[in-house]
Amino acid sequence: MSGTVTNNTLRDSGGIAATAAGLNWVSTVVTGSTASVESGNGYWINTTSNTCTITLPSSAEKGDQIVFIDYARTWGTNKVIIDPNGLNYQGQDDSYTIEYNTDGQSLNIVYSDATKGWIPLDDDATALEAVKPATQKAIFGYGVTSGTVSMTNLVNSSGVVASDVTGVGTARSILAAATYGFDKAIFGYGTNPSGRSSLTNLVNNSGVVAADVSGVGTARAVLAAASYGGDKAIFGYGVSSPNVSLTNLVSNSGVVAADTTGVGTARQALSAVGYGGDKAIFAFGTTGSRTNISNLVSNSGVVASDTTGVGTARNELAGASYGGDKGIFGYGSTGSRVSMTNLVSNAGVVSSDVSGVGSARRFPSAAGYGGDKAIFGYGNSGSNTAITNLVNNVGTVSADVSGVGTAREELAAAGFSTSA
Repeated sequence: MSGTVTNNTLRDSGGIAATAAGLNWVSTVVTGSTASVESGNGYWINTTSNTCTITLPSSAEKGDQIVFIDYARTWGTNKVIIDPNGLNYQGQDDSYTIEYNTDGQSLNIVYSDATKGWIPLDDDATALEAVKPATQKAIFGYGVTSGTVSMTNLVNSSGVVASDVTGVGTARSILAAATYGFDKAIFGYGTNPSGRSSLTNLVNNSGVVAADVSGVGTARAVLAAASYGGDKAIFGYGVSSPNVSLTNLVSNSGVVAADTTGVGTARQALSAVGYGGDKAIFAFGTTGSRTNISNLVSNSGVVASDTTGVGTARNELAGASYGGDKGIFGYGSTGSRVSMTNLVSNAGVVSSDVSGVGSARRFPSAAGYGGDKAIFGYGNSGSNTAITNLVNNVGTVSADVSGVGTAREELAAAGFSTSA
């Protein structure tokens, strides 16, 4: 240790002000890609050559304090990542990634309690929004061949689809799926020869599908689902004779809530994607006539009223998140099968049509994979198919990849696992 600076907090200007406890400055400048730190210390962090992940103490008491300074004004080039090491940070658990990427930034954190954990003091160069862990793998499941099926196909972090896995749960089609809890997935609702269902099946972070969970909410089919709030999910719209606009929220432990009164135009055969890191959007579908209207979902799961449509009205399409905070809708039917796509910005704005790539088809499904990419798969291109199309992290769709697994349509897909 070298020197003691007493009474330290960050002023709004980013300067150091006094605290009663005193602070010891570590004389050695941190230059490595990782650093473990202790309470009561100040650290110079030099990220000239690399990013630096700082691991906070695994235990802390109220009033514990740590200060970090951008030694070389390079945090904007190589960011600092804070690992809370099991404790909360600004009220979020350590599943979140906390990043600082402003040149010349100073960070002064104080431990409050188990609920809020570490909190920056008067930091005018604040942390970026917490970034949820990136989903690495995906799962396609259920659908219809000559009859309804419950088989699944896993997708690895490189976008390679695996062969069929024997189905678990009630076979059904025109269901929906979404990621929840950061690294798990849920399939829900749908129909089979016995009628519409509200059953759900949870998927763990290894891609194993669990047995049926008794349905909650109105049984329906041809609905859509997406993640929201960072770690939760929402099912919405569909047909329950007639079309409906109601929604069902899913907690971060996979528990489905009762129906929420619908907002926006009732419709079916639509799609939904997450955007902005913690929000979602439902779009397209049919009311009896195909439409391109959309409805945004806030990070607390509140659905907004209709937004005037952008892009060609169609139904029987699919969608997924890509690029960390954006979305893509693709394929579907305008009366004829199409392969066009529409990108969704991180503000939830749907773009105009992008010329289609790959085989035009209806009722495919799509999910995120590889942290920031997406995959469209399966569907009906005149007959059932198992082809896939990968989407890179800037939303560019690739040519057809030969199908793996049983050709089918009217299936669902979702991302799972934060481990590659």
